[in-house]
Amino acid sequence: MEKQRKEKRIVVLGGGESGVGAAILATKKGFDVFLSDAGSIKAKYKEMLRKYSIAWEENSHNLELILTADEVVKSPGIPDRVPVVQEILKKGIPVISEIEFAGRYTNAYKICITGSNGKTTTTTLIYHMMRKAGLNVGLAGNVGNSFALQVAEHEFDYYVIELSSFQLDGVHSFKPDIAILLNISPDHLDRYDYKMENYVNSKFRITKNLSEDEYFIFCSDDEVTMDRVNQIVFKAQLLPFSQQREEGQTAFLRENSMFVNYNDSDFSMSINDLALKGRHNVYNSMAAGIAGHALHIRKDVIRESLSDFQGVEHRLERFLKVRGVQYINDSKATNVNSTWYALECMDTPVVWIAGGTDKGNDYTELFPLVRDKVKALICLGVDNAKLHMAFSDKVPVIVDVRSAQEAVAYAYRLSEPGDTVLLSPACASFDLFENYEDRGRQFKQAVRNL
Repeated sequence: MEKQRKEKRIVVLGGGESGVGAAILATKKGFDVFLSDAGSIKAKYKEMLRKYSIAWEENSHNLELILTADEVVKSPGIPDRVPVVQEILKKGIPVISEIEFAGRYTNAYKICITGSNGKTTTTTLIYHMMRKAGLNVGLAGNVGNSFALQVAEHEFDYYVIELSSFQLDGVHSFKPDIAILLNISPDHLDRYDYKMENYVNSKFRITKNLSEDEYFIFCSDDEVTMDRVNQIVFKAQLLPFSQQREEGQTAFLRENSMFVNYNDSDFSMSINDLALKGRHNVYNSMAAGIAGHALHIRKDVIRESLSDFQGVEHRLERFLKVRGVQYINDSKATNVNSTWYALECMDTPVVWIAGGTDKGNDYTELFPLVRDKVKALICLGVDNAKLHMAFSDKVPVIVDVRSAQEAVAYAYRLSEPGDTVLLSPACASFDLFENYEDRGRQFKQAVRNL
């Protein structure tokens, strides 16, 4: 053990969920570990670092200590372009993600989900299904505890892992047993030099190491996905799903029923029986249904799971009805496409709360829905100029606010019985909130206070 400590030094950049999990796993595997965060580290994570006697620093990066690393595990929120990462790369030190690092230390079966929208819903739905089937399964990645922390502290036979493009950027040899790509629409383009191709490349890293024994589940209605699928020769078993065609599809829609045709399965269920409503959620249910079949879960368990799933907090969460007005928390909608899905589901007049940190958004695809459904727009952000420019001629009333309380107070005044107040920001939350969860919880608290 001592010999290994001298041989290999792991430096972890970032002291959040991902970084601290990686540091704990590295410590348990006998590496010499140092964690560095340019910002401040939350008290709960400091406590975990102390528990495992891990050396750490906050509010600065000590380059001298960092550049002694044999390998650097970088948290997904840190872009490659920041100076400390540039220095590490200049020195030729390998930089990997926590997902890549943790993947080395588990032989568990891995179901990995990515996509611009629907990741968390589909990940938690598959996890729900596997738990119901009695499998020993962990929920990891962008939801739940970090993958590395669970590998360090548990012995799961399976993992369901939600993977963002940022997590996939640091993946080299990691491979899922089942890879699921739900869709690709413009998101995080600020991180990808505003080039859609770079973002697409990032998403497709989930398929990078797949072989004949693995599965690739994808939506054949998604043009961006199919454009890339048609350019790649896959070794993996391809399991496409579609709402537009039946031929060659593993899951498809016929009239009002969803079918899964896997190994001559005759699985079908009415979309009215699905717990998740809306066209986009039929896609999420299809992906989960195929995964359930590939995992050889019994059909009755798949059916039951798809019909009794409770959904995800902050994702089209029908929260409270106040004075005949439905309040919906969709704070997790941090891009335009997510908000498109939310507005598409609405069948009443909408008071729409949007705004935050713009990620290079193009609002054009929302125009028809907004004209048709939105009676008032409440801009919840520090800089709302882009929203005003996009929607001033499409919405009769637009107001600016700086807090969730103020947004809800205006929504209460601007809505009538039968309306819906929809928080679906289409933007990141970091200008006024800690994260999208904080934004969603402050919104819900303000609604409770009405």
